[in-house]
Amino acid sequence: MDYTLEVVLLPVSDIDRARDFYRDKLGFHVDIDQEVMPGMRIVQLTPPGSGCSIALGDAIWDTMDGPAPAPGSYQGMQLCVADIKAAHQELTERGLEVGEPVSYGDTDGATFMYFKDPDGNGWAIQEYRVRATQPLRSAI
Repeated sequence: MDYTLEVVLLPVSDIDRARDFYRDKLGFHVDIDQEVMPGMRIVQLTPPGSGCSIALGDAIWDTMDGPAPAPGSYQGMQLCVADIKAAHQELTERGLEVGEPVSYGDTDGATFMYFKDPDGNGWAIQEYRVRATQPLRSAI
């Protein structure tokens, strides 16, 4: 049995502001933006080339047991790119405030840059050069 991670729920305070940020600053594709049941709006966005999406929702947390995470409380989510310098240029041209790439070593996968969404959810972008020639499943 395969178990694929395909959607991560992301806590935000303003769905429209978050949707616009991820769409306009990061280039995520808006897959869904609708009321999926009375009183529950879902916006699902997918990064280019990704098999995993993020979902934003105003009442999404009401469907689960336990406390809802606070907007901005998620840290350490990570995107991977084959060329971090090209990604940095593209994202800064889109108006994203992203840090300069930082290399923590010479190995593939050791270079990162960081940004936060409008609520403070923290993201890393990792350069993984093997992605240029091998899809994710082949690289594992």
